[in-house]
Amino acid sequence: MVFKLSALISLAALPKVLAHGGVLSYNIGGTIYQGWSPYNTPTGQTTIQRPWSTYNPILDATDPTIACNDDGTSGALQLTASAIPAGTPITAYWNQVWPHPYGPMLTYLAQCPGSTCTGVSAKTLKWFKIDQSGLINGTVFNGYWGSGKMIAQNSSWTTTIPATVPPGNYLIRFETIALHSLPAQFYPECAQIVISGSGTLAPTAAQLVTFPGGYSNSDPGLTIDIYSNQAQTETTYPIPGPPLYGSTSTGSSSVTKTTTTPTTTVSTPPPTSSVPVSTPGTVAQYGQCGGQGYTGATGCISPYKCTVLNAYYSQCL
Repeated sequence: MVFKLSALISLAALPKVLAHGGVLSYNIGGTIYQGWSPYNTPTGQTTIQRPWSTYNPILDATDPTIACNDDGTSGALQLTASAIPAGTPITAYWNQVWPHPYGPMLTYLAQCPGSTCTGVSAKTLKWFKIDQSGLINGTVFNGYWGSGKMIAQNSSWTTTIPATVPPGNYLIRFETIALHSLPAQFYPECAQIVISGSGTLAPTAAQLVTFPGGYSNSDPGLTIDIYSNQAQTETTYPIPGPPLYGSTSTGSSSVTKTTTTPTTTVSTPPPTSSVPVSTPGTVAQYGQCGGQGYTGATGCISPYKCTVLNAYYSQCL
């Protein structure tokens, strides 16, 4: 479902979420696309986002759901955001306020064969990384991370599609990796888009990975103990995954305080709406119970209450 962005919202106006979570919506060129509602019935759901089922993290780098936090399939009523010119910024919104400030932010693209991504398994695609941000400054123990910057940006992350990306059908994969506990916690979600333009720079073989396969449970960036004695003086962090698209590196991602390409920008979430009336009902904990354009059940099972996360998504908490 598509909505036009019409107002601004402040971070202070949004309630905190008590669970983990994921990407709930996208802003593409000023148009808001509502994401999948993982705790609601899939029947009737139609969105550009691939279906996903739980707010819980993925704890294994080889998990079969790590591509898009799902089994790799598209939804029965899958939509695609089309005619997005290369060079367009895309913003992903996580649930407010995201609780994990220690870890990297990453964005990937994967081009689908044929005329659509619908029906193509995410596990069969080759992914290339177009954006990343690791340890920005300070130490591994108490520094400022990409995920901390995401939180400071109203729990959102903006990635600009490189102008050199060839046109075609793509999945875009936004991911945050939380390092506050071991094993590391992966939070990826994907959406279907069509990129237009005149780009001709294909990713190199070294820049392409599959999921599973893009990460290993032994990767230094995933096994790092941010509470160790060493972490208190360590000022570099090896970002997991392949080299960035467009880079000249042929090895693993650079070990730097931060490598964010392109520059991320502060974005503002969708406008607020009034809190729906919480009446006894059938929506389970973490299920959607309201939001602009939502037509499902609004009553939460006891003792949960319908809580506004943004104008387009209210949740039983």
